Amino acid sequence: MPLSFHKMHANGDDFVIVDSRNSAIPITSTLARRMGDRHRGIGFNQLAVILDCENAAARVTFWNADGSALDTCGSATRGVADMLMREANVTSIALRTNRGLLTCERTSTGAISVNMGAPLFGWSDIPLAREMDTAALPLTGDPTACSMGNPHCTYFVDDLAAVDIAAIGPTIESNALFPLKTNVHFVQVINRAHIRLRIWERGGGIPLGSGSCCCGAAVNGIRRGLLDDCVEVECDGGSVTVQWDGEGSVFLTGPVEKIFSGTFLDR
Repeated sequence: MPLSFHKMHANGDDFVIVDSRNSAIPITSTLARRMGDRHRGIGFNQLAVILDCENAAARVTFWNADGSALDTCGSATRGVADMLMREANVTSIALRTNRGLLTCERTSTGAISVNMGAPLFGWSDIPLAREMDTAALPLTGDPTACSMGNPHCTYFVDDLAAVDIAAIGPTIESNALFPLKTNVHFVQVINRAHIRLRIWERGGGIPLGSGSCCCGAAVNGIRRGLLDDCVEVECDGGSVTVQWDGEGSVFLTGPVEKIFSGTFLDR
């Protein structure tokens, strides 16, 4: 059955949106994996599926390119918000996700800002395999962990260029300490309002950027006392702004851009 889609990116972090409102199109793990194949499918870091919702503009579910489900995706949430705000000719919208109700706004510059909810620091919330101090995990390099609806493990390094992300990332992602695996961040602090971030993404490899990872990295840096409450997060593909006051919600702001629309033949 032909499946209509839109492909977008946020600073090179590419994602596909399928609008399943008023339809019965089932997205399965197998279909998500086929669509995510960069050689035989469309190719993406994440897939966002828009569903009908009674108490929000829409409900959104997310898939990784390997067919695994996830509860949140900052980049794709911004893309869905951009699309639905244009459709309704409004500058703010609320989306229901497994992370909760996320309020999204278009800024005066055209960027999309999302209230990503409050970070979680309890070992069972991330989750970790056993009780421990999540501000300083018992791993070489002394990383910090949190959850933004998905698990994040942040290393602070002196020289980001010296880190072999492809070699180190997979071993940390699948470490027994993380029963659901984890996103892995490597952060170089430029100053208290600016970090350089590279990522090994759970179920995805090395992306040009990731909204939720930007949030997790900034939150962990603020928690460590290394950063102020408003941070420019510079990834390989570009920069976003993350704000967190140390107590409440995390706000993620950055650009999104539509690439193309098409039809996927689900044979």
